[in-house]
Amino acid sequence: MKRIYLLLNAATLLACLLCSPLSGKRKSPQPAEPAAREYWIATLDRTALPVLTALSERRLKTDMPLETKIDRAQHVGYLEAFGRTLTGIAPWLELGPDSTVEGRKRARYIELVLKCLDNATNPESADCMNFTEYQQPLVDAAFLAHGLVRAPKQIWGRLDERVKRQVVDALKSTRTIRTPTNNWLLFSGIIEAFLLDNDYGGDLMRIDFAVNKHLERYKGDGTYSDGDLFQWDYYNSFVIQPMLLDVARILHKRKLVSDKTFQDVQRRIQRYAAVQERLISPEGAFPPIGRSLAYRIGAFQALGQVALGHLLPAEVAPAQVRCALTAVMKRMMEAPGTFDEKGWLKIGFCGAQPGIGEGYINTGSLYLCCAGFLPLGLPADDPFWNAPDADWTSLKLWKGIDLPADHAVN
Repeated sequence: MKRIYLLLNAATLLACLLCSPLSGKRKSPQPAEPAAREYWIATLDRTALPVLTALSERRLKTDMPLETKIDRAQHVGYLEAFGRTLTGIAPWLELGPDSTVEGRKRARYIELVLKCLDNATNPESADCMNFTEYQQPLVDAAFLAHGLVRAPKQIWGRLDERVKRQVVDALKSTRTIRTPTNNWLLFSGIIEAFLLDNDYGGDLMRIDFAVNKHLERYKGDGTYSDGDLFQWDYYNSFVIQPMLLDVARILHKRKLVSDKTFQDVQRRIQRYAAVQERLISPEGAFPPIGRSLAYRIGAFQALGQVALGHLLPAEVAPAQVRCALTAVMKRMMEAPGTFDEKGWLKIGFCGAQPGIGEGYINTGSLYLCCAGFLPLGLPADDPFWNAPDADWTSLKLWKGIDLPADHAVN
């Protein structure tokens, strides 16, 4: 018995030594999974920083590659990259600097964007951008204007008068571009709404035409057609619903649109957002249908905007949207081939897939994925970020959880 006791003690001692920091054989603890907000900001950093750093130093045109199928990309791709980046990160910047690590990072980004706005519109800059040649600049001037609408204090409010005048002149110069009568009407509409809201002579006729045409094209259950015919794609999220909501909000604030019209626009994007949340599979995937899939997580701009405005329907908890969008972000933005060796985005839906890029797609176009970051405009103590993790709708249903039936709005 004594021999057995000694053997057991020896075994116990050996086990303790193996687990001891001195043994060298102890397994390293696994790093903790970063919080969702930290992960989103790290992904934003990886995506947006190459664009903003290069443009702030007047070297975007020399540094950014142009993966494309069209020759005119060199004339339009740089404004695409900047305008689309700004529209997505603007709500986060609008939180302003503070003493936290994140707040200091925002301060750095704000300074970069202020320099970028000067360099993009200053005729003396090597990175001065085209706002008038071809039709495409209307699109990305609109994304730029939408970014300014989303950051009125921290970006527009911090610009000096010289740069403000440059930006206004650049935006007004797009009026020479002929506008197709589809979602492009809202590009003109958001530019003019920004000018109106800041007392720079926004054209009410262009705004009203854009709004009224889209109200005519409402198809029901939270969805508008893009032009006369409905198309299965994500343009209700890429463009139509987010821009229409913010144009209507500016008009409503100035009593230029009725309460009912504004409430209708808001209720429709709420329903569309609820549908978008249901489209996210338990694995963090969603249907790859329609045009412009190379915009990646930008497909969920509408859902993000509704979350940002605290407009989510009662049956859609903020935490479940956070978890669903984080799952999509990880699946898409971490896919091998998403970025090239220098950190620039590559054409693709999930990785490098050049065949998925339409003729109008180039490297600059891809930065509409930044529209997927809108909820970062909610502070860190908002329930969107600090509520416990929650399953999203499809994950609940595929687990067999009993939920109320889904119904169309009106």
